[in-house]
Amino acid sequence: MTDLNQLERDLLSQVEAAGDEAALEAVRVSALGKKGSVSELLKTLGSMTPEERKERGPLINGLRDKVQTAIAAKKETLAEAALEARLAAERIDVTLPVPEAPEARGRIHPISQVIEELTAIFADMGFSVAEGPDIETDYLNFTALNFPEGHPAREMHDTFFLAPDEKGERKVLRTHTSPVQVRTMTSKAPPIRVIIPGRTYRHDSDQTHTPMFHQVEGLVIDKSANIAHMKWILEEFCKAFFEVDQVKMRFRPSFFPFTEPSAEVDIQCSRKGGEIRFGEGSDWLEILGCGMVHPNVLRNCGLDPDEYQGFAWGMGIDRIAMLKYGMPDLRPFFEADVRWLNHYGFRPLDIPSLVSGLTA
Repeated sequence: MTDLNQLERDLLSQVEAAGDEAALEAVRVSALGKKGSVSELLKTLGSMTPEERKERGPLINGLRDKVQTAIAAKKETLAEAALEARLAAERIDVTLPVPEAPEARGRIHPISQVIEELTAIFADMGFSVAEGPDIETDYLNFTALNFPEGHPAREMHDTFFLAPDEKGERKVLRTHTSPVQVRTMTSKAPPIRVIIPGRTYRHDSDQTHTPMFHQVEGLVIDKSANIAHMKWILEEFCKAFFEVDQVKMRFRPSFFPFTEPSAEVDIQCSRKGGEIRFGEGSDWLEILGCGMVHPNVLRNCGLDPDEYQGFAWGMGIDRIAMLKYGMPDLRPFFEADVRWLNHYGFRPLDIPSLVSGLTA
């Protein structure tokens, strides 16, 4: 009896001390395996007298049952502890934002996005995109566009001039994308319908101006192109770009060397609450300049102004991006701040479309 009690204490102590399932299995084998201590005692029951078997049998079977129960309980405890440890190691904080998929990382710069929006809108009207070099000749940037000698734009304080070449000619960083209009009219026969987005350069730097900025111009040349056509195109553009159902526009007489007559265009807006909203309110905001192409420009491009006429317009891409998306300062556009781009940028797969929408 004393030996059984001691064996029971030893086995239960070993079960309790097992630190993992492997150690617990070793205790089980040593006690209940074929040659285990409890199994050996059970084998002796066959050689006992009936009186001894009646006395010792319940004790030995009871020991076996106690050891089995202790092992089962310890196994469950170890399994629960292992699960807790795994859950702690693999814990997921559901309050954290879901990581973006690889194809959604990065951002499209607002300038690139707005150029895509402009392209989508005007392509739907039958326009194509024309491009040209950033470095232009004085003739294409000024003379062909009817800029007279002595015009302020020809001076160093307004324009970036390059050093004279071997012929003594000073090229310029183009001050507008208008030289591409000249290139288009001299290389392509009418009818012409193009938009010209691109970089331009001027001596200017403040909250709403930078030495390098982006501009888009439009040009239509045909035998019957007129101001009514221009007005319709600009109205449809403003409605599509600012995503409003209707918009009022005001054309104010102005002057540009390359158009005659010329006009500044204001768009209806509301400034309530410090926020600009288009298509409502009683305020006005200037957004672009336009006019009928000057006869001198047509002649300089080899077109007869008695046969062909056309109209053109131009606006700052950076400016209309600021107006549409509520950006108060132009300078961060070019500071390469990833935090700014993450805030104002667009997802790579949000491709502008008049069908699915210009903006997501």
